[in-house]
Parts: sequence; C-alpha cells; structure tokens
Amino acid sequence: MKGRSLRRTLVYAALIASAVIMLGPFFWTLSTSLKPTSDVFSSPPKWIPNPFTLQGYRDVLALPFPRYLLNSIVVSFSVVTLNVVFATAAAYAFAKLRFPGRNALFFILLLTLMVPFQVNLIPLYRIMVDLHNISPLIGANTYFGLIAPSAVQVFGIFLMRQFIASIPDAILESARLDGASEFRILRSIIFPLAAPAIATLAIFTFVTAWNDFLWPLIVTNTDSMRTLPVGLALLSRKNTVNWTATMAGAVITVIPMLAVFAVLQRRFIEGLTAGAVKGAS
Repeated sequence: MKGRSLRRTLVYAALIASAVIMLGPFFWTLSTSLKPTSDVFSSPPKWIPNPFTLQGYRDVLALPFPRYLLNSIVVSFSVVTLNVVFATAAAYAFAKLRFPGRNALFFILLLTLMVPFQVNLIPLYRIMVDLHNISPLIGANTYFGLIAPSAVQVFGIFLMRQFIASIPDAILESARLDGASEFRILRSIIFPLAAPAIATLAIFTFVTAWNDFLWPLIVTNTDSMRTLPVGLALLSRKNTVNWTATMAGAVITVIPMLAVFAVLQRRFIEGLTAGAVKGAS
C-alpha cells in the first residue's frame, strides 16, 4: 500500500514538474509584456513585473492591429470550414464508396505528405501572381491567395478517413434503402457521427492556419492583407526589437487559440481516444 502511494506521489510530482516547465515560457511571455523595456534583460531576471506597465500593449495597438486580427480570423476560420467540409467529403468517398483506383489514389495522396511545402512555394506564388493579373480579386495579396493553398489538406483527409471507416456500413445501407442520396447521408449521418474527429481536425487546422507565417509573408505586400504573425514580425527592426510589444502581441495572439480549444476540448479528447475506446471494448 505504501509502495503504491509512493508511486502515485512520484507520478504527481513528475506531472506537476512537467506542467511548470511547459507553462514557464507562457508565464515569461506574459510577464515580459507587462514590463518596462529596461527590465526585459535585467539581471537577475524579474518574473514579476515591477513596475507594472501596459506600454507594450499600447505599442501593439498603434500598429494596424485590428486589421491584422481581422485578417487572421477570416483566413483561419475559412481554412477550417473548407477543410472540414472537403476533407470529410473526400474521406467518406475513400472510406465507404467503391470506385476504380480508390486505394491507388489514396496512396498517391499520402505520398504528397512527404513533399515539403517549401518545394511548391515558388510555383504556387507564380500561380497567385498570374491569377492576380487576371483579376485583382484573386491571387496574390487577397483573401483568396491566403486561403486557397490550405483549403484542403491531405492530413485532414487521412484523419477523417480513419474515423469514418469505423462507422458501421449497416447504418449507411439502411439510409440508402430509405432512399437517401450520398449527399444526404454525408450531411445527416456522417457529419453528426464524425463530430469528435471533426473537432480534432478543426483544432489542428486552426492552430496551423492561425500561426502560419511563411506563406502570408510571401503572398501579401500591404498592411490591409497581412495576418497577425506577419504583423508582429514587423515589430522587429534592423537594429532593435521592441520585446515588450512583441510579447504583448504574442499574448493577444494566443487567446483565440485557447478559446477554440476550450470550446472544442471535449470533442477533441473524444476524437483522440475514439480508436482506443473502440479497441478496448
């Protein structure tokens, strides 16, 4: 009994230590955002701001910050919505429909996961420039240019296919016997049953889109279209960095991610453990 209690105490101690280590950088970011500039590199380091100041947040808001925030919200939620719809529909086709070359096509899609995004960067940018020359509403420096390359991702198709494959075929056959079309099955059966996997996909996609820096940096060239990561990078100048403003921007940037995870947390955990629960039963 004492041995079990000791092991439990050691496990709790290890978990608490791990939590402190992981939360340490976040606390330091918050602390730095509230410090005067002179205290950022003070020795010994000051974990608690003294004096307390909001100048870093004022510096961030002096930028076109509301526009950066709006662009990030529009791009991130658009990418999430498109990925959920397209990835779920494609995954349903690969998991439950029978057509020639299905497995070969899915295998080819998985091969594309091995190709780094940087390989396609220049061709993709040239396409966006050409599209912008055709119409100023699409292509480079537009919402279309920011959203289109991430509208559907192979990882999302793979994730959703693995979950949808576990849905019993009898449910789908019953719906077909009742006269339901494939689109009706997708809308009324697949989407509700796949809610845990959709929440998992939504969180992964949102975090990726919200933090994306390289593509928005390349495809945008005006403040009116820049996203938060790119806008915050502008705080770094050639010979100096406004660390308090940078940390204040990082604090504001992380809040939407925490909110999305808080809303989808229960479904997210269900999605991650669905396969394990199914196998255990």
